[in-house]
Amino acid sequence: QVQLVESGGGLVQAGGSLRLSCAASGRTFSSYTMAWFRQAPGKEREFVAAMSWDGDTTYYAHSVKGRFTISRDNAKNTVYLQMNNLKPEDTAVYYCAADLDGRIRVSKLDYVYWGQGTQVTVSS
Repeated sequence: QVQLVESGGGLVQAGGSLRLSCAASGRTFSSYTMAWFRQAPGKEREFVAAMSWDGDTTYYAHSVKGRFTISRDNAKNTVYLQMNNLKPEDTAVYYCAADLDGRIRVSKLDYVYWGQGTQVTVSS
């Protein structure tokens, strides 16, 4: 069982930056593939970024590639999402997700554990 708690959301102007954190409970955090998803009002939850258990492999949605960076600190049981050059279309609730599969996958259906989400609002 893994519990995930996101933090770091807020209101920022377009072009600004935010760093989201996701703290995980449990001793097996280092075994999990970790991912970030987001959900804007009236839209489906969509994949943002993912990182393998060892940090060697990352994958990004096309819409955020080059602006967002996912990272993890297994010693701190934490995964991060550094978001730069934010745009109004990045406004959404951002969710952290975890799965033991070992492969990086982009479907929300493939992730077992979820956090409660943190709101990111980008003003124009």
